[in-house]
Amino acid sequence: MASIRVHTAQNVTLEYEVASLGDRILAAIIDNLILVAWAGACLLLLFGVLGLDSRGGGNTMSIVLMVLLVGVPYVFYNLICELYFNGQSLGKKARDIRVIRLDGTAPRAGDYLLRWLLRIVDTSLPVVGGFVAMLTIVINGKGQRLGDLAAGTTVIKVRPVAPRAIPQAAELAANVGYQPVFPQAALLADHDVALVRQLLQRAANQQDYVLLNEVANKVKALTGIRTDLQDEPFLYTVLRDHAHLVGQG
Repeated sequence: MASIRVHTAQNVTLEYEVASLGDRILAAIIDNLILVAWAGACLLLLFGVLGLDSRGGGNTMSIVLMVLLVGVPYVFYNLICELYFNGQSLGKKARDIRVIRLDGTAPRAGDYLLRWLLRIVDTSLPVVGGFVAMLTIVINGKGQRLGDLAAGTTVIKVRPVAPRAIPQAAELAANVGYQPVFPQAALLADHDVALVRQLLQRAANQQDYVLLNEVANKVKALTGIRTDLQDEPFLYTVLRDHAHLVGQG
């Protein structure tokens, strides 16, 4: 399985398993089935329950309602889902994949917008719809379609390949010449750091991303740190920074 390694601006090296072409196709199928089900429910509501008629005087009203209830969600579905569900549509969530930037950070609104705009070329062209995206993903090697190449994003597996051991303080502090990313890490007490390390290990072993997010938010509240770095690399960085700062003190 292909993977990508990125070295972030926070001096953290991350490795991600790239979402397979099969996973992305299955996610797209699930999304399309959801949209078809939504369209069917809307049509049933309009013409079955409300009794609107597509002929005569009710034609204009029917068309307007169909466009609003069916057309708009179909066009903007992927953009809205990725913006509000952390880089995941419902299909991507079902397949445990999501969109990230190549530097390991969460995509910005402009990145999602660019991916969405180029989806027309990637997946919606007549005759070759979807072929361009599949060919680009296979050739690229980083799981990127044209929209990803333009936005600097890719799609990864959410679940890690295997649990990783959490480095101890001595290992974290051993990096000679290391420059702390978050000096506020020194505000954490030793028992706070021990608890963070314990919970980080548990979250990694159990693939518990809710726990990761809760721990990261608690650390940010204690230290006042503000960052776009994702939860797991953020916590690793805080542990490394604390070990270094304590060692220097």
